[in-house]
Amino acid sequence: MKFNAHVSSSRRKQRKAHFLAPSSIRRKLMTAPLSKELRQKYNVRSMPIRKDDEVQITRGQYKSQQLAKVISVYRKRWVIYVERVQREKANGTTVPVGISASKVEISKLKLDKDRRAILERKDRSKKKTDKGKITEEEAMAAE
Repeated sequence: MKFNAHVSSSRRKQRKAHFLAPSSIRRKLMTAPLSKELRQKYNVRSMPIRKDDEVQITRGQYKSQQLAKVISVYRKRWVIYVERVQREKANGTTVPVGISASKVEISKLKLDKDRRAILERKDRSKKKTDKGKITEEEAMAAE
């Protein structure tokens, strides 16, 4: 069922929008889940990944239990580069290997004021369940 008339349901258009997305939107698309400890602490499930976050690779050939720092987030290629994850080329030089942001788990956040504000806004424990409904006591007090 379609909820928004201004958004296409076409797979073709969705793919086009995804792959031609500007950097600001790619930032939101390149999110990674938080570790269990951080999820417990902040009541937030995932965050956009950024340079200097410490991550643990959870899938693929480079999967490990060690924490590694994010060297760079290459939004144009949809990958992140992590320290100590590199391979040797045929001529002997080493190059970093790109890893998908969804295949890592953030274990330590680099916090600044903007990121703290995002965590505060996304905190699920502070969400109201009554959705602005007026209680009977408030209705009686208003009369």
